[in-house]
Amino acid sequence: MLPIRTSRPTLAAVALAVSLTACSAQAADTSPEARPAAPPAKVTVVDKAAGKPVTVTAAGGRLAAVKVTDAEGGTLTGRTDASGTRWTSDRKAAPGTSYTVEATAGGADGKETTTRSSFSTPDPEKVNKLTLAPGKNTTVGIAHPLSIVFDHPVTKKADVEKQLKVTTSNDTEGSWGWVKDWSGRDRADWRPKEYWKPGTKVTLKADLNGTDSGGGWFVRDYATGFTVGTAQVVKVDLDSHKLTVQQNGSTVRTIPVSGGTPGGDKRSWRGTAVLMAKEGTINMNSETVGLGDAYDKMVDYSMRLTWSGMYAHAAPWNARYFGSANKSSGCIGMSDADAAALYALVKPGDPFEIEGADTKGTVAEGNGYGAWNVSWADWKAKSALN
Repeated sequence: MLPIRTSRPTLAAVALAVSLTACSAQAADTSPEARPAAPPAKVTVVDKAAGKPVTVTAAGGRLAAVKVTDAEGGTLTGRTDASGTRWTSDRKAAPGTSYTVEATAGGADGKETTTRSSFSTPDPEKVNKLTLAPGKNTTVGIAHPLSIVFDHPVTKKADVEKQLKVTTSNDTEGSWGWVKDWSGRDRADWRPKEYWKPGTKVTLKADLNGTDSGGGWFVRDYATGFTVGTAQVVKVDLDSHKLTVQQNGSTVRTIPVSGGTPGGDKRSWRGTAVLMAKEGTINMNSETVGLGDAYDKMVDYSMRLTWSGMYAHAAPWNARYFGSANKSSGCIGMSDADAAALYALVKPGDPFEIEGADTKGTVAEGNGYGAWNVSWADWKAKSALN
């Protein structure tokens, strides 16, 4: 049998058909319709516990926007990390609060999707509160610290102190120190290294909402601000029985006084005591300060210097001792006229620098505002962050 011969045009047509078939098959394999669709980014709220920042993550994409709001319309601001896959709130979630999370993320397919979710934190078992001094928008003397007294014990002092932000108009150097208040409660004071400069404006932002103190949760923030007034110092020399008022370094008044009786519990304190309050006419009862029934009387122009009961005040019953002997029950007494004049001059926060050979000790940090009797190094060591 003779071999079948195929013409060249016929072979070329077959080859072309095979080639076209192969190309058509390759195109079909790589067409968009043949590839599976990329899944959208998956957004998850990872951390949502009271006392921790809210954390939102995106898997398979990048976060474009995150908004966290509470039931009252408050917003938790935050920031996304460099990878774009993790967002963390600046503030901690508060206890007993409901939050809504709205997150927009772009997936690998280039499309953005928005997801919404909500969560609630349990109510706190115990709430901690605080008292601030000085009061808001007040003008105080050059020795007044920022002082915070807590209703319940603070065992997580570092966590609390981190949330206390002090700002001054002239970058005053200062430090927090933790002391035990005369009432037995925990207290944190912020004092400058040296007396405040007159005119300094001081603000405190205590962003405590959502912070666990160890003795209860804080469920709100606090703030205060004050201005420092005239540079005024009251110097009390119990040995010479003299009180001197100095303004900006110049003496403006000298007053003969009688301090605490030497040799026993009626002695006065020494060191720097800060005028806490001008209380006017009050009843003073010796039994409240552990001195039995030594006195019970109404006293005019009362200026409180310590929680333990040391005042500067009018003491006309002791007139024969003014300027010559210490015969009071621990306070700094003077005539009605001098007490009235001093009362008009001083303001809370003015330092009373008291010295004398026979006293019952130095004013303690928590007995009023006795922080000035501690060296600067020792005071800084009382910070929970040092």
